[in-house]
Amino acid sequence: MVLVQASRINLPTPPSKTPASLLFEPHSFSLALLHSDSSLSLFPSISFPVPSHKKSLTIPSPSSSSIFLLQKTQLNPNPRVLFIVGGPYKGGSKVLLRFFLFRNDDSKVFEKAKVVVSNQKGIEFDDKVGVLIDVSHGLKVMIAGSVNFFAFYSASSSKVWIFGVKLVGNDEGDDGVVFKLMKCAVIDCTKPVFSMSVSSECLVLGEENGVRVWNLRELVKGKKIRRVKYSGLSNGVIGDSDGFGGGGSSSSGIVCNGYLNEKIEKHCVSVKQRSGKYRQESAEEGACFVAFEQKEVKGLKSTKVPFMSMKAISIQPLSPKKFLILNSIGDLSVLHVLNTAVGSNITCHMRQLPHVLKVQKLAVLPDISSRRQTVWISDGHHTVHMMDITSAVNENDERESDEKLLRISVSQAIFSSEKIQDMIPMAANSIMILGRGSLYTYAIS
Repeated sequence: MVLVQASRINLPTPPSKTPASLLFEPHSFSLALLHSDSSLSLFPSISFPVPSHKKSLTIPSPSSSSIFLLQKTQLNPNPRVLFIVGGPYKGGSKVLLRFFLFRNDDSKVFEKAKVVVSNQKGIEFDDKVGVLIDVSHGLKVMIAGSVNFFAFYSASSSKVWIFGVKLVGNDEGDDGVVFKLMKCAVIDCTKPVFSMSVSSECLVLGEENGVRVWNLRELVKGKKIRRVKYSGLSNGVIGDSDGFGGGGSSSSGIVCNGYLNEKIEKHCVSVKQRSGKYRQESAEEGACFVAFEQKEVKGLKSTKVPFMSMKAISIQPLSPKKFLILNSIGDLSVLHVLNTAVGSNITCHMRQLPHVLKVQKLAVLPDISSRRQTVWISDGHHTVHMMDITSAVNENDERESDEKLLRISVSQAIFSSEKIQDMIPMAANSIMILGRGSLYTYAIS
């Protein structure tokens, strides 16, 4: 492997705006910079070298957490790209979510997205500012998402909210596009959450000494209440029965918190979808806790505290059912989710990777079409390593042994003149590094 190009990026941002962290979206090739004053600069469809006249969208502070979210429909295979920003509102008494849509036309710009909300407790829409969530902002909020769904964690309220984003109306072009925000589930937390990740199959919460895995489809299917109106009763009384359960074979597909109307023979059945409520430590179907491989602490003789406490501080998806996890002592583990069928117990196992270095920064560009994936790790000082992970072919094979699960090799090291603040992969062989407010790209072949 040979380093073929290293270049500094000069973005047209005001000198007073110092970048503090990065986000990159590969479908639209968009870059988001979070500045030290908690404002954001959003660069759509970026190319290198960056033209001096390149326009960006400035999102005013305060911004606490942000993500790129893909929105897909069955009719349109090309995903729409949304940028979602969370931050405090009115002194932190509420959390504000702001939505921006990437226009995939000749303009190639981000604009304020049109969003409507379901009539649900704790959520309201203000046309002037955005979506308001009735929880205290507190010291920490996190947002994580992938396709059509995202999770929002509030440390002050000790809750994780799962939201769905659905396209309303016309699916052709970006003019007049409206998105509907739906609360699908709420998880009451009894333990702190240090990191989150969402794939098309799973929600993974980073906790102390391990991770908690939820079947995303179980969470977002919600709970249905059937109200049956009998129109053929002889005494003219209308029967009304409430109960939980799915519709018959003729029922529509489940959409979280949507409204389903179906007719069965002479009965009129209205099925209302409600968001599900869950507890973090419950033993419900579709959830499990997976512990790290523990190490004994040297010099400790007490049987009460035999192990070192580790927090899952970063979770990066390698595929819908496979995740790379960084703990607080700098070790990496691979989480493999084997069963995500709705209605069945979820099964997982986790294996610690060989110790390469004490990892402080982790970045992954998921490529589910490839068995070989590139992971970038850093010691948080001046060194970045490119690491190849080779996975087994069949992710659903529960008989897969640990020896077949993966192989890793460190194939290239990059030495940066600046201390590394953040890094994001842009392709399998290129990475953007932020060091002391300056941006650099490195390409390897």
